[in-house]
Amino acid sequence: MTHLSEKLKTHLHQGTVIPAHPLALRADRSLDEAKQRQLTRYYISSGAGGIAVGVHSTQFEIRDPKINLFETVLRLASKEVEKQHLDRPFLKIAGICGPTDQAIAEARLASEYGYDMGLLSMGGLQGWSESEILEHVRKVAEIIPVFGFYLQPSVGGRIFSFNFWSRFAEIPNVEAIKCASFNRYQTLDVMRAVATSSRKDEIAMYTGNDDNIVADLLTKYSFNVNGQTYEKEFVGGLLGHWAVWTQKAVALLDEIKSFKSSSDGEGYQKLLTKGIAITDVNAAMFDPANSFHGCIPGIHEILRRQGLLEGIWCLNPKEVLSPGQKEELDRVYESYPELNDDDFVNSFFENDKA
Repeated sequence: MTHLSEKLKTHLHQGTVIPAHPLALRADRSLDEAKQRQLTRYYISSGAGGIAVGVHSTQFEIRDPKINLFETVLRLASKEVEKQHLDRPFLKIAGICGPTDQAIAEARLASEYGYDMGLLSMGGLQGWSESEILEHVRKVAEIIPVFGFYLQPSVGGRIFSFNFWSRFAEIPNVEAIKCASFNRYQTLDVMRAVATSSRKDEIAMYTGNDDNIVADLLTKYSFNVNGQTYEKEFVGGLLGHWAVWTQKAVALLDEIKSFKSSSDGEGYQKLLTKGIAITDVNAAMFDPANSFHGCIPGIHEILRRQGLLEGIWCLNPKEVLSPGQKEELDRVYESYPELNDDDFVNSFFENDKA
């Protein structure tokens, strides 16, 4: 069993920006290794505090034996981080999914490549009982520190009970939970379950609710725990949305942290207003109007416009922008120029060294 170092644990609990790493492909849908490695360098240069690789944004098809890119993308990202010789904490998080045998094999592979944590998806396990899934989590946590993952049902997840999350929080080596339920009631369940667990101070909460990023990061959840008031909050985010305009995401989290240590009422309103703009951008990028069909191509399209990707190709040829999605991206780009990091990306290209 591997554990987080105290340095990385402190970093995790202080809260940071963790982009969900996309997959760079050529027109023939082969891996564009140079662009893949450059994306990793972009996230590092942006000030992100980690990356999540082999996750939904990296495309689950990388695990298809005919494609066989899972190990490759883990290796490329890990090696690229090592090459940068960073003098600051940086979390390498590997996506882990599938039945227990597959999840254990992926956890072991991630450990071999020096990953610090596994983002454990419980998607695709719809026929399992909650107790069976908890045992599954325990087995993975015996290999690598677990970053829990509450995934919304519309993209392959399922709804779990409050009791499930209460028991989940008690599993040793669960170090964080990403809540991507896209639902206030289910988000509250997770927060309350962790806040009332014996490990409430050991688990860092990260938002994955791309539709509610700023409000999640601003909110303190207050609960009565054994007669005492206990507050739990999202300290950072592990987000597909933060795979684009990452330098501005880092600035946003810094702004929120600064605000939370002050009592600036006007600043609160400005942040909430900015949060609505960010949600508007996310609607264009993630394509909820079409049940998130264009989510990954939407991420790719913004990165393509910036020159960070050559095109928006996905391993599944059917994953393309939805009708009208390009026009929506045009609209939000024009409406919220303060949210993009185009100037930073141009500077990054000038200074980037492979």
